[in-house]
Amino acid sequence: MTAGARNALLGAMGIALFLALWETIGQLKLAGISWPPLSAVLEMLTDEGRRPLFQRALVATLQETAQGYLWGTTAGLALAALAHLVPPLRRGSDRLAAVLNSVPSIALGPIFLVLLSRDSTPAAVSSIHVFFIVFVSMGSGLQRATPAHRDLFAVLGADRLKRFWRLELPAALPALASGLRLAWPAALIGAIIGEWFGASRGIGILIINAMQNFQIVLLWCAVLLAVGASLVFYGLLTLLERAAYARFG
Repeated sequence: MTAGARNALLGAMGIALFLALWETIGQLKLAGISWPPLSAVLEMLTDEGRRPLFQRALVATLQETAQGYLWGTTAGLALAALAHLVPPLRRGSDRLAAVLNSVPSIALGPIFLVLLSRDSTPAAVSSIHVFFIVFVSMGSGLQRATPAHRDLFAVLGADRLKRFWRLELPAALPALASGLRLAWPAALIGAIIGEWFGASRGIGILIINAMQNFQIVLLWCAVLLAVGASLVFYGLLTLLERAAYARFG
């Protein structure tokens, strides 16, 4: 058995064990009524009558997440590239990114709600989560080009911009792909938190409503939807990361 197949088998066994443990705890009520059986959660998720509710919530959250992911990625790439091309800006950009990352999302929500709109707040909060990860991964990736390669480009007469496009940016793609993979779950979390500040629909709203009405099974359904969406896109971005390392690593 190859290492990849062995790892896949161990992963599948771990997931199966976790799901069986979840069902056992729920059936025996070892954690009280706050931990329903997995079968009850899946039954509600597949209920025809509730399917439109879950679909609307999932689609709304994924749209907000994608929008915030795009905003944060664009801002992170732009600032990292600018700081790399203009060295005097590097220290200030690092501090700016660190300050933005240190502000809790729960504090940014009301600010975005005032500055933007309630429908744009989830994407804005999500973008802040993505921005720092992309900025750090891109900034570190741009340093991966070796001094020997930089010297070679200098000897060949390449200016700073040509060296950036033809050497440093391709060298940074594996690190950037890793950052993009890690940024997706953060973007989803940011979007869900942003929905708590008045969005009209989404998984975050579903979670709040379930908590307020003490609908425990519905709450777990919303959590399972969020986990599933996170894992699917995380897996797709993992494939992108592997391709980047195979080509440029």
